[in-house]
Order: sequence, then structure tokens, then C-alpha cells
Amino acid sequence: MSQSYYIGLDVSARTINLCVVNADGQVAHERKLSSNPEEIAQHILSLPLPVVRVGLEAGMLSQHIYGHLAEAGIPIVCVETRHMKAALSAQLNKTDRHDARGIAQMMRVGLFKPVHVKTPTSQRLRTVLTARQLLRNKLQDVENEIRGLIRNFGYHLGKVTARDFEPRVRELIAGSDLHIVADTVLLARRSLREQFGRLDDLLVRLARDDTVSRRFMTVPGVGPLVALIFRATVDVPSRFTRSRTVGAHFGLTPRKHQSGEVDRTGRISRWGDAMTRSALYEAAQVLLTRVKRWSTLKAWAAQVSRRRGHKKAIVALARRIGVILHRMWVDGTEFDWGKRPEAAAPLT
Repeated sequence: MSQSYYIGLDVSARTINLCVVNADGQVAHERKLSSNPEEIAQHILSLPLPVVRVGLEAGMLSQHIYGHLAEAGIPIVCVETRHMKAALSAQLNKTDRHDARGIAQMMRVGLFKPVHVKTPTSQRLRTVLTARQLLRNKLQDVENEIRGLIRNFGYHLGKVTARDFEPRVRELIAGSDLHIVADTVLLARRSLREQFGRLDDLLVRLARDDTVSRRFMTVPGVGPLVALIFRATVDVPSRFTRSRTVGAHFGLTPRKHQSGEVDRTGRISRWGDAMTRSALYEAAQVLLTRVKRWSTLKAWAAQVSRRRGHKKAIVALARRIGVILHRMWVDGTEFDWGKRPEAAAPLT
């Protein structure tokens, strides 16, 4: 009976440390390679050893390397970062070589939590969403800086719409020499708005052309952005065996600490993807505060709000929206608004 071997890959920007251990945990082979996935795949395939499992930590280059190794038929596993850090923290000395050995040992004993590596389609969609978020944050930074600059000279911009922002600034500083600086910063803001609008239009078109996203948008409060974020992050709905686990995956369930007589329930964990969590939270806010049409979902959230408070109701509603979106995706159904209960008949 041939012995089994396990490989750990410690990935850095330019190089990768590779370690092979046998079933007894003894190091059988070590090598430092470039981060070129083709070179890594060729080296692993050239080893005269029956490799059972290859592991690498989730990170910047993991998706790129994972895809090439998987295509080459290598049994690759991408490991969750938090579990990897906890397992490797027991090492006395931290080096790339020792980390590769630790990852190989994790593969050998099965002490790891695999993470889902997104499909190329979801990766491209996620790139557009990330770029849009970057431009939105930079646009907000520029506007805040403009407000601060003119406030130093006694000009208070106040609450204005995005369209009236630049005319209002120019109106306030008219007759002063601030326009020398303001012209440059306002030009940068205008360019950011134009590019932000281009990405927004692109995302709207992508949502309209996608059957799943259009189905998501039948849920009140869920627009093109929320639909695409949820679609890109979940990627493959079958990786969740139960829809109710979606809320926990995005950090929308409370923390739990139970030990002996201690049993505490804390705030939401905030683990998982922050962009998706924020999108679901915003969708819940829109549904509870802006959507006028009645639905069983909104009625349920209103009852929670009366019992537990508005903020907790928003979090609970965001969690439930995530569960509903996943179930709609799996079942191929649209949102069910429900039937509004009739007023109770008067007593006779």
C-alpha cells in the first residue's frame, strides 16, 4: 500500500514556499518557487508522490493560483484565514518555510476549514463592485475636504444634493480667492462623479440582463446594487445546505459565549463579507422606512420593531432578506408579498 502525501503552500507576492509531508508527518520535500501558478502546477505534477491534498491560505493571489491548480487536476484546498492563523500561531518561530510546513500538517490531519473560491464570472462582477465602492468612498472624501476647507473661512455649505453641490460651493466663495484651490478640487470631484456614474450605469445593465438578479429585485428594498452584491458573494447557492445559515455567514447573527454557568449573547459577529452585510442592512432600512406597499415581511419587521426597537428590527430584517434571497435563488421563485389580513369583524 503506497503512502499518502500532503502539500502546504505559503504564498507571498513573488515566491511560494512548498512543503510535502507524508502520512506520518515527516517532511519529504521542500522547495521555494515563483508565484507563477503554471510553474507551481508543473512542479507538483512532476513529484513522484501520490499527493492527496494541497492547501493554501485564502489571500490576494489565492484565487488566481487555485484556479490554475484546479484546472491541472491537482486536489487543491483554499483554507479560511482565521483558522489558518489560529493553527499556525502555536509555532515558536514564524517564517515562510515553517508556515508551509504547518499548512502541510493541517492538510494531513484535516485540521482546516475550506473556503469557497468564486467562479471567474463572480470574480469579474466583484471587481466592478469593488471599484464602484472605491470611487464612492473617494468622492465622499473629496466632498468632506471641500466642506472643511471653506468652513475654515466661515462658509457653511449645509445640506445640498449631489447636483447642487458644486454650484453652491461656487456661490459661497464668489468674490474670494478660494476659487484658486476650489476649482482644482471641484474638477477632481466632477471627474470622480462621471466615472462613478459610468460604473453605476454598467451595474444597472448587468442586473437587467441577469435572470437571477431580476428575480432578487422583486423583493422590496432590493435594487440592482444589492442584487448584484448578493449574487457575486454567494456565487454558488448550493454551497449553503440551509438558507438560514446565510445570515450567520455574513455576520448578521449574535455572538455566543457559553462556558459553565456563563451564557452570554452579544452583538452581531460582523464576520464574513462587509459589503454584502452593508447591502442587506441598507435594503432592510429601505423596506422598513420607505416602501409603502404592505407585505408579510414588512409586517413581521414592524412587529419586531415595536417589541425590540428599530435598530434590532433592521438587523433582523437584513438577516431575513438574505435568507429569502437564497431560498428564491434555490427554488427559482419570486418574492411572495402575502395576503393582507382583513380587519376583524365587529363583535355583535
